[in-house]
Amino acid sequence: MNQRTPTLLYIDDDTALARLVDRGLTRRGYRVVHAASGEEGLERIRRAAVEGGIDVVALDQYMPGLDGLETLEQIMAIPGAPPVVFVTASQDSSIAVTALKAGAADYLVKDVTGDFIPLLHVATEGALRQAELQKAREEAEAEIHASRDRYAALAAERELLLREVNHRVGNSLQIIASLLHLQASSAAQDEVKAALTNAMGRVAAVAQVHRRLYTSQDLKSVVLNQYLDSLLEDLRRSAEGNRMSRLTLKAEPIEIDPDRAVAVGIIVNELVMNAVKYAYPDGAGPIHVELHAQGEDVLLSITDNGVGDNVKADPRSTGMGQRIVAAMASKLDATVERDPAHSGTRIVLKFARMPAAPGRTSTAAAS
Repeated sequence: MNQRTPTLLYIDDDTALARLVDRGLTRRGYRVVHAASGEEGLERIRRAAVEGGIDVVALDQYMPGLDGLETLEQIMAIPGAPPVVFVTASQDSSIAVTALKAGAADYLVKDVTGDFIPLLHVATEGALRQAELQKAREEAEAEIHASRDRYAALAAERELLLREVNHRVGNSLQIIASLLHLQASSAAQDEVKAALTNAMGRVAAVAQVHRRLYTSQDLKSVVLNQYLDSLLEDLRRSAEGNRMSRLTLKAEPIEIDPDRAVAVGIIVNELVMNAVKYAYPDGAGPIHVELHAQGEDVLLSITDNGVGDNVKADPRSTGMGQRIVAAMASKLDATVERDPAHSGTRIVLKFARMPAAPGRTSTAAAS
């Protein structure tokens, strides 16, 4: 494919010198167009900005009507204007500085015999290369901005989809919890009622996380004090709710990832239900849930003032609660200990705010 001949617009009222420039640059592979005044040159550039055809401009300073600096200022205001090489017979360096500050790509001093034409050729080639680099840079920046816009749109779409998924999952889990509640309410056998109530609490613990996620601005974390407050409110409304009037929460606003928040919620559900069943054989009593930071770790405690170690083993117990607490503690890489100094039962979990490195083991114990 033949390369297009570049076109130079030479703006100068000296027609004789314009002919020399035409001959000199034509031999060097250029097509030269002459404009005898700043006004004429501007008109050609404005047409070329729409139609194309002008690749570079050589602009003289001293002309009747608009001088070179005035013409240059107006050229720079034209969108898509070609690069300009400023040409003058003056040795005044201040003109060169002014022209370069106004946007000229280069500056050179001319003579009446045309000896400057090789320098004009070099300056013109440099101006064209500079314009090509500028165009490539602008195209690259435009592509970067477009890529960022596409990424932002995809991220927004992904976030919307995640909210919708969490909303649907949360609703589905809430329906399951409600069905379990209805089944527990109609169950005739205490063991069946208790099993269904426990299952409902476990489902509700997971549902609360999804509810938090689709109503939150942050899909990557759950604020534990808000989550536990809602979870305990669900427990108060459960089948055992009449025995939870003194269930309290004291928690700091600690953020963790959703998966680990589910583990915390299930542990709290199991240990609270355990205390409800066994801590106060003769009725209800206080149960306290506390959560606070300790350096890079989080301490979670569930405390009652009940019978403690004097509790009699329930022959109907399957040990499911203990196994669930141990499994969730392992997921958190948490230690779970009973406080021997407490007269009732106090279970304390300690786990890192951030997931621990692989290889660390955990111990678990539950009432």
